[in-house]
Amino acid sequence: MHRFDVETLAAGRWRNGGGVTREIVSWPAGDADFAWRASVADIEADGPFSAFPGVDRTFTLLAGGGVRLTAPGGFDRTARREEPLGFPGDLELTTELAAEPPGGACRVLNLMVRRGRWTVRVERVTGAVVPPDGHAGVLLVRHGLWRAGGEEHPLSADRGVWWGGDEGAGGAGIVPLSSGAVALWADLAPGSGY
Repeated sequence: MHRFDVETLAAGRWRNGGGVTREIVSWPAGDADFAWRASVADIEADGPFSAFPGVDRTFTLLAGGGVRLTAPGGFDRTARREEPLGFPGDLELTTELAAEPPGGACRVLNLMVRRGRWTVRVERVTGAVVPPDGHAGVLLVRHGLWRAGGEEHPLSADRGVWWGGDEGAGGAGIVPLSSGAVALWADLAPGSGY
């Protein structure tokens, strides 16, 4: 498993100036044509959102009052705190930040999978996570302390681990160490086109 801390990930500003992205992992590493990608994005202003043809996306709001996503043709959905929202990356989306807090930025966990090659399911977890064999994954701690595999140092809020599909998680589980511990787990499964 590979550890990460959201606050120490390199922040890349969007071309339109409306936010920044902190990439957790793009798999396979170094390949421009990613099979799946995980990042944390800070959306700082209303505006257009980049389209990713052939990619399925799942947003999970981490902070802020909410993000409304709209696209021509009637697509209109709002991302709410810790509720995964899936949508096709092909859409020409516009983002609108919720009014609460006024002018406040929103932070989202963003998972992207190449359609037909991978699928992703994001869920809020409070108990032990045992990654399935052959699956990739990302676990981001929201509250409390968690232990990943045999790691000595526990994970705290805004820290996590990821593992690739071909390397697996080594049969290691990820367990909560404190009451009230909460994490977001993205389980990535290879599809038929893998």
